[in-house]
Amino acid sequence: MKHSIKKQMAMLIVACISAVALVSWGISYFFLEDYYIAKKSEVLINGYKILNRMTPVGDSNIENNIELRKFLGNNNLKFGMTYWTNGKEVTAYTDVLSRTTLEKKMQDYIFKDIIEEQQIYGKTYKATDKYRIRRVNSPISDIEGSGFQEEVEMTGQLEDGSYFVFTTPIESLRVTANLTSSFLGIVFSIGIIISVIIVWYISKKATEPIMELVDISERMTQLDFNAKYKSGGKNEISLLGRHFNQMSETLEEKISELKSANLELQKDLEEKVQVDEMRKEFLSNVSHELKTPIALIQGYAEGLNEGINDDDESREFYCNVIMDEANKMNIMVKKLLTLNQIEFGKEQIALERFDIITLIRGVLQHSDILLKQKEAKVVFNHIDPIYVWADEFKIEEVVSNYISNAINHLDYEKIIEVRVLETEKTARISVFNTGNPIPKEDLDNVWVKFYKVDKARTREYGGSGIGLSIVKAIMDSFHKEYGVINYQNGVEFWFELDKDQVNNENKNVEEEL
Repeated sequence: MKHSIKKQMAMLIVACISAVALVSWGISYFFLEDYYIAKKSEVLINGYKILNRMTPVGDSNIENNIELRKFLGNNNLKFGMTYWTNGKEVTAYTDVLSRTTLEKKMQDYIFKDIIEEQQIYGKTYKATDKYRIRRVNSPISDIEGSGFQEEVEMTGQLEDGSYFVFTTPIESLRVTANLTSSFLGIVFSIGIIISVIIVWYISKKATEPIMELVDISERMTQLDFNAKYKSGGKNEISLLGRHFNQMSETLEEKISELKSANLELQKDLEEKVQVDEMRKEFLSNVSHELKTPIALIQGYAEGLNEGINDDDESREFYCNVIMDEANKMNIMVKKLLTLNQIEFGKEQIALERFDIITLIRGVLQHSDILLKQKEAKVVFNHIDPIYVWADEFKIEEVVSNYISNAINHLDYEKIIEVRVLETEKTARISVFNTGNPIPKEDLDNVWVKFYKVDKARTREYGGSGIGLSIVKAIMDSFHKEYGVINYQNGVEFWFELDKDQVNNENKNVEEEL
């Protein structure tokens, strides 16, 4: 990312570290020498205090004093001193400070307010009535033309009246300061490189949870709510991550509810459209089906009214046609009302246990006259009762429609065979009739209202194309299987019922869920 927080954080921290290192190096380079001189001034004052604690009177070898020599060696100091013992002036000095130089410095201090100074003096760091600390240019040796060197010098008078001198070369301080500055520059450079590596690693670790949240938010925009923050921790980012998880769960729940509501609304809209289509189809089909019988009734009624045929036989024929067509219309309207009630769930299902064998025998007995008219050979060999669970009245309607359909399409050997096949939990009832098979393209349409495979033959026996639609509606309301099978010599219609009430109830519950 061009503006990555990781890069910005790393660059900011590295810039801060670099700035601190640069400022520290600059301070060291420009002020370290003065700092060393200031600290050296404190050392010189401590030397003054050491000399005052010593008792030089009677000690002609004060320069050999162990404490003094240790002090001088540890602090790289030159030392000289004049004092009186037994009425004699004694000069003491270290081997690094010549007698001539010592005497000149003593005179310079003693007569500092009387004679004009002969040396080029620099800055005075501190001056009291007992001593003074200053920067001076001192000759390197007593040899003429040997040159000068800068020194920090302390000259003064002790409490017993003795005079002393401490000196230390500034060059050594300057070399030390330069070496220190160079060393600090190297250390700071290495430190910056190491800091860059450490900061980059730390910033990467710090931004990983943020990038995880970025990934989660991106997946959430695509409605993927399985993404969860998993890095853990107890800081603010972790708290934000937990809130992301809670938000994800809440959004998933609310969107699920919204989808469910939307699905229900979609179903309602589809159902409304379906109902409108069914209404239009119903009106169209009813109009079509009623048009012919109404026209016949109207025509024959007008004939009777106009007295076209005066003989009794003709009038009886006209009346029979009118009554026959009116009866067909009455049967069709009743079937339509029954189908409408079943499809819209207005009829209550009375679940009960009954003998399906007895029911089939009853339907065959009621159809005996029609069977004899068709010279049908009925095959039904079941004697022992088989008990099933269903609405007995509606199942009787199903069996009646199957038997009626078989009679109306009977042909060839004119055999109607009714069979009941049992399994452990179900009973399959089938009605087979010999005749012409149903064309394949019409197999799925036989359950559609007003659909007729052979319209001429259907009109011949007064069929309306509603019977099998009623079968479909009843079996769908039971949530049970049904169907039709073609054979070379005929057609078989079948349906299944449960023998076990518990099994039946479980299936209904599953369908409702």
